[in-house]
Amino acid sequence: MSSNPIMDADIRDRLIADPEMLLEDTDIMRALVAANEKSMGHNIIDLRGIAMERLEARLDRLEDTHRSVIAAAYENLAGTNQIHRAILRLMDATKFEVFLSDLGSDVADILRVDAIRLVLETKVTEEDPAIKRMGDVLSVAEPGFIDSYVTQNRNLPARQVTLRQAQPEDGRLYGDKAEYIRSEACLKLDFGEGRMPGLLVLGSEDPHQFTPQQGPDLLAFFAGVFERAMRRWLS
Repeated sequence: MSSNPIMDADIRDRLIADPEMLLEDTDIMRALVAANEKSMGHNIIDLRGIAMERLEARLDRLEDTHRSVIAAAYENLAGTNQIHRAILRLMDATKFEVFLSDLGSDVADILRVDAIRLVLETKVTEEDPAIKRMGDVLSVAEPGFIDSYVTQNRNLPARQVTLRQAQPEDGRLYGDKAEYIRSEACLKLDFGEGRMPGLLVLGSEDPHQFTPQQGPDLLAFFAGVFERAMRRWLS
């Protein structure tokens, strides 16, 4: 080995003073390993180099997983905050009409959805004046409609929360916004013994806002609070 340094003196002195700088630089370490393998020739296998490559790949996977876990945690926290804010807004109402009006405006904005509809199974027609006044939020349907809509006429039990991509064929639920809806969350509501069920539908123009792969826990909690609030109004 030549005793005459071929490296810039300042750089050489810095590396001698702090050799860990090299160890922390992935690109430099990879270049050094490659140079070492090249100097040994093609007939020699450097097991340390192979082990290092594998450890490097595993570290990259761990870092990706770490980022994914953190991103999911932040997303879950943001979703929890949204649900809490929406519930608090609903609890502010002192009249049923205000409760429904807030549902279609402030609550929809908090949840970042483009439409919210409350569907009640009843024998009352939509010609009822009270229903007409809240037509932008409240819809009535014949008994059996909710299970049929949630299951899409399949012979399956209707779950409390159904998340799916959707493209409504008519404006029965969403009105003029039906042509823009691309995903929806269907929250089936239980109003207590002796009462027909209800359905809260959240519609979004984003086809990826509600998908079957998402966890339903937060929306199930929101549905539970909402149906209890509705029981208070219905009583």
